[in-house]
Amino acid sequence: MRSTATGSTPATRPEGEPSMRKTVLEVLGLHRSYGSVRAVDDVTFTLAEGRSLGIVGESGSGKTTTARIIVGLESADSGRVLVHRRDRTERGRGRGRARRLARAREVQMVFQDPYLSLDPRMPVGTVLRETLRLHFPGTDHERRITELLDQVGLGSREAAALPRQLSGGQRQRVAIARALAVEPAVLVLDEAVAALDVSVQAQILNLLSDIRTETGIGYLFITHDLGVVRCVTDEVVVMRQGKIVESGPTAEVLARPRHPYTRLLLDSVPRPGWDPRSIAAARRAL
Repeated sequence: MRSTATGSTPATRPEGEPSMRKTVLEVLGLHRSYGSVRAVDDVTFTLAEGRSLGIVGESGSGKTTTARIIVGLESADSGRVLVHRRDRTERGRGRGRARRLARAREVQMVFQDPYLSLDPRMPVGTVLRETLRLHFPGTDHERRITELLDQVGLGSREAAALPRQLSGGQRQRVAIARALAVEPAVLVLDEAVAALDVSVQAQILNLLSDIRTETGIGYLFITHDLGVVRCVTDEVVVMRQGKIVESGPTAEVLARPRHPYTRLLLDSVPRPGWDPRSIAAARRAL
């Protein structure tokens, strides 16, 4: 991973990490403005196959806008997004239906609230079946549906249920299964466990870790939760006001942060002896 931001820490390869991993995602010089507000300002990083990268920052830092550009839900004013060295931001290449579906298969997104992204009238099995029919027409999908449900720890009972009949954790498992159905190269998880109880969060994060080991998929975690970042990412990008202010291996950045904003994020996590007034003063000073 690399960044052009001033004061950032270049990523280094952890001991024991294979020396050569294919780069699955390249984000190069992204810019996105809304009027006079620069939501994304010269954002650059890379993600290797089978690795997990966290993008952290407070609300308004630009992390979600960056994710939406990568997925294709928004367009950048300038810059490039490449998956397996294929440019997803080239103008005029995404007009055909086949091309749009191919692009959708490259990068999938799991949102914070899966209930809003699932059709409330469709049983889980039908949700997966319709996704598979759209992307892989003309084949029998029943075995694949069973495989996907098993992969995320669900079974035939959940396959017959409507989203409202499932718990929040179960719905998030369905959302993950639907994203995995198209065999993406990159899975973007936008605050994907933020709405879940702590115990359920741990289950989902363990599930995602197992899936990454099995499939070699690349993860992009968008979150404000440094505990999640510490547990499930190899590298981290810290964003503030649309810019990357620090980046590098997760353990290194969290143990020895170089930028004052990264230190502020770490100091803002409640713990024994935590003084919110001093944090507020540090925020004003920054």
